Amino acid sequence: MNLLPKTHEDFSQKEYWDAFFKKRGSKAFDWYGEYPELCGHIHKYIKPKDMILMVGCGNSTLSADLYDVGYRHITNIDISHIVIKQMQDIHGKDRCDMVYQQMDALNMTFGDCQFSVVLDKGTLDALMPDDSEDVRRKIDKLFHEIDRVLRVGGRYICVSLLQEHILVKLLEFFPTAGWMFRVCRCIEAERKSARSGDGAGLPVFVVVCTKFKKLPDVQPILEMCLAGEHIQRVASPEEVTSSVKSLQQSSLVCSKLNRGSVAGYGEVFLDLFIPGKTTPRYTVHVLDQPYAKETARRFAAFIVPQGRQTEWLFATPEGRSTLLKSAGFDRLAVVVLHRDQTYEGLDAVQEELTDSILHLAPPGLGQTTQIPFLSVGSDVGRREICYRGHSEMSGDFIVEEVEGDGGQLCRRLIFLNNQGVVQSEARLKLLKSRKGKPKKVIDVGYLACDYHTYMTVGVALAAPDGMECNIAVIGLGGGGLCTFLQHCFQKVRITAVDIDPAMLEVATEYFDLVQDEKLDVYIRDGTQFIEQAAEKGTSFHAVLIDVDSKTPGAGMSSPAPQFLELSLLQDIKKCVGDKGLFILNLVCRTSELREEAINNLKAIFKSVSSCKMEQEVNEIIFCTDGGIEEKETWRSRLEDAANRVNALAKRRKLQAGDFVDVAHLVNSLNITE
Repeated sequence: MNLLPKTHEDFSQKEYWDAFFKKRGSKAFDWYGEYPELCGHIHKYIKPKDMILMVGCGNSTLSADLYDVGYRHITNIDISHIVIKQMQDIHGKDRCDMVYQQMDALNMTFGDCQFSVVLDKGTLDALMPDDSEDVRRKIDKLFHEIDRVLRVGGRYICVSLLQEHILVKLLEFFPTAGWMFRVCRCIEAERKSARSGDGAGLPVFVVVCTKFKKLPDVQPILEMCLAGEHIQRVASPEEVTSSVKSLQQSSLVCSKLNRGSVAGYGEVFLDLFIPGKTTPRYTVHVLDQPYAKETARRFAAFIVPQGRQTEWLFATPEGRSTLLKSAGFDRLAVVVLHRDQTYEGLDAVQEELTDSILHLAPPGLGQTTQIPFLSVGSDVGRREICYRGHSEMSGDFIVEEVEGDGGQLCRRLIFLNNQGVVQSEARLKLLKSRKGKPKKVIDVGYLACDYHTYMTVGVALAAPDGMECNIAVIGLGGGGLCTFLQHCFQKVRITAVDIDPAMLEVATEYFDLVQDEKLDVYIRDGTQFIEQAAEKGTSFHAVLIDVDSKTPGAGMSSPAPQFLELSLLQDIKKCVGDKGLFILNLVCRTSELREEAINNLKAIFKSVSSCKMEQEVNEIIFCTDGGIEEKETWRSRLEDAANRVNALAKRRKLQAGDFVDVAHLVNSLNITE
């Protein structure tokens, strides 16, 4: 497994470990593996000429197997005289050079520096069931004895499940004493326990501590080898414990998936990292659908091409559930490719993912099963970053170009702290320049968001044909909405307001926004702009608000809470007057917050109506104080405005077909009482 998983599911580790150790029983050491599973690590770190001490040997066959492949200098100790007698009887005749002695590893009688290797398979885990003071004193004795009997350059090799308190204790002692410290993952032992059904879904580790003379002011050497053969050097013990804990939690997720279905419980997702990297290479969403038959469940992986991960089908749980049903499999792993990564092609991605995807297989599927990989098209898509910037308001962002369906190029603005959301999108057209080389230009007749289309209908409703009108747009983004309004309506003057100067720069440089006699952009706080406009008596035929909330997890993504305060809504009403229109993009994920927002709007405006977008959480709210005597009259006016936008878009050559789905707009209109 060459990629490191990191899950997003939280576990109460203590509760899990308590339950795990209650059921260890006689099968405990099977979970740690024997020679066939451990030999890859053993032969790397132990040579046949080494003087080997096996502490807590028990009835493990590991020593005998090592003896049979040429390791002749092996001394085995255990505190139980019964197990020592048993092992002497079993191996005394055929392996006469191998020594078994009854001895307490905490108080050994061997001379100093007598061994070059101390091998421990599960003994430390057995001796340290908890982190009590008494147990810690015993482990201190064990470690000091290991230090004493090992010569300089020798190794303490410990096979462990690395409970957190055990790993912390190892890190407290050996690196501090000047030893080199390396944690390796033994995937072969994990696979054996998974096949036998006895495993607990936990990774098995081989800790290699190499004894050096302690030198003053020398930084301890800490290394990890958790994926394939890649060895990563880290700076602190905290990095080691964090990486191990993340791997343990991800293994628990995989174990849950291997043992049963998650149908009815949503989906499980985890990130996959290249070892040593801090940003994920892939994100995998795993989801099941109910399956009645008691046979092996059908499983496939779906690779989402670059640039398409924000589409509803791939970006939302509802969309992925639809994808699962249409794919016809019982379990589907939906794989998203990340930005700032290079992918050579679909075949290379599949090869890189195969091992990791197998770990997510449903019950009854063997580790050698061939997993089908699905995708859209025959490649991984194209994504190119055109610009990287930083906003004081929104953090780091990028402008990227992606290739969509049919090779259509789009340019997008993405805030890196919310990469699943496209802030602005424009379609690109290729025009021939005078030199014959194609030139990319923004298609001003394209609106990526349906809710922008509905906001445009609202402008048509507020700005009768042939009449000069003023509108305010709070929230510029990439400027796509303002650019379309600018080209669609000849007599509408637009005042755009955005708090972030970086957005104006991006909109101008990368989205072809042009300020002219029909469009002015002000860098200002939107709430202050509205308050000052109301105070000055400035009037607008329509005020459009499309601004994100900067409070993640608040339940409402748009607008920011201050735009729904009664005092500000009252100022908006002053600006639009009795006949003007207030148009709001509302993105709310809880019914309570939505109801509170609608109630605030109804407290200020006589009429509040809404249109819900298909396959989106966006909802466009129309608020006004005049011109709505009957519901059907309002529907009729809205329908006329939508038809007018369609006609204007064709006349201005912005769109060849209908720009607005008039029937859906009218049918989805909800007029509140």
